[in-house]
Amino acid sequence: MLKLHFAPQSRAGRILWLLEELQLPYELNAMAFHPKDLKSDEHRERHPLGRIPVLDDGDVSIYESGAIVEYVLARHKDGGLKPGVDSPMFPEYLQWFHYCEGMVMPPMNTIVVHTILLPEDRRAPVVLGQAQRLLNKALHPVNEALEGRDYLIGDFSAADIMLGHACFMSNRMGCISDDMPNLKAYVERITARPAFQTAINMS
Repeated sequence: MLKLHFAPQSRAGRILWLLEELQLPYELNAMAFHPKDLKSDEHRERHPLGRIPVLDDGDVSIYESGAIVEYVLARHKDGGLKPGVDSPMFPEYLQWFHYCEGMVMPPMNTIVVHTILLPEDRRAPVVLGQAQRLLNKALHPVNEALEGRDYLIGDFSAADIMLGHACFMSNRMGCISDDMPNLKAYVERITARPAFQTAINMS
């Protein structure tokens, strides 16, 4: 059985959501998002930097959320939740799948650091403002791509799990402005999915 090493309010939520969407059986090792768990010797054996998610599948142990999503789809769903390589939507699927970590999450990480993780006396308003502007710029193309679509490539796919989760987090941080109505509606759409509700309730 698949075993997901998980902490709330993290990228591990993507994998939990994926497993729920695919209705795959799994075991959950829920940890605190705290160094006492993540930096423990036990967890560093799973991930050298003490990060999550990590997925165990028998003798296989794999980390990095995007890699885990691709692994699960290839090994356990025979290519489900993504278009075939011959589909005209395949290039766009790949684009949005990777846009998440390439464009959205870097400024999002900075925002989290300078609003939540650092003590107030170490937060830098200039750095925070720059990250907020970068995130806003990164989200506008997503809003445009969603014009007339329910999901990023039309049908729900793993790209929505990757980028949709990041959009959900961005919205929760107050970073999706009212001038992005398609993105606002998209976040409402994905959060209404039963598998998402289950995953977030566990978070």
